Amino acid sequence: MAALLGVFCGFILVIVLFILRLFIVVRKGSGCRPGKKGSVSVLVVAGSGGHTTEILRLMGSLSESYCPRHYVVADTDKMSEDKIRTLEASKKQHDQGNFTIHRVPRSREVCQSWSSSVVTTMNAFLYSLPLVFNLQPDVVLCNGPGTCVPLCLAGLLLGILGAKKILIVYVESICRVERLSLSGKILYHFSDYFFVQWPSLKDRYPKSIYLGRVV
Repeated sequence: MAALLGVFCGFILVIVLFILRLFIVVRKGSGCRPGKKGSVSVLVVAGSGGHTTEILRLMGSLSESYCPRHYVVADTDKMSEDKIRTLEASKKQHDQGNFTIHRVPRSREVCQSWSSSVVTTMNAFLYSLPLVFNLQPDVVLCNGPGTCVPLCLAGLLLGILGAKKILIVYVESICRVERLSLSGKILYHFSDYFFVQWPSLKDRYPKSIYLGRVV
């Protein structure tokens, strides 16, 4: 009985420590300034279709200080890699080739049931975790594809474990005018910077940052 009580108390202690560290990582993250001492390593989550177009427009507007650039696409996405390579080929000669492309399983396919999405998202997380631990980017930049959720959670876990604080920057798609996407609703609570592109969203979600049209 005493042994079971000890295990239970230990479990509660671990949960409390986890919550405390999560609070510190999420709430204190804005003090992290990865670009102070040089370049910023960025992990960019490319969805498919419009998501990829928007995130690449955003990447095209960033300075050369954001390098290396690690792009992550879903394993069933056949078009995003070509778009990424086209963007990178347009960069200045000394900045070309300073990127990598990685693939992870898609979290949720179009019209996939919510119950099965839990399983596929967990599978994507198992692939995302070693990838993020290996790359250890300074920033995770995403704009709404389901694939970004496990990657952001993996980045958050790195901070919880004390390995490295990774800034999570979320830019909601321009298509979202009144309500956040499902990914946005989840990451609104965990992101360090959460941008929306319509004032109506800023009114509904006060933590968000509205700067007008970003992409």
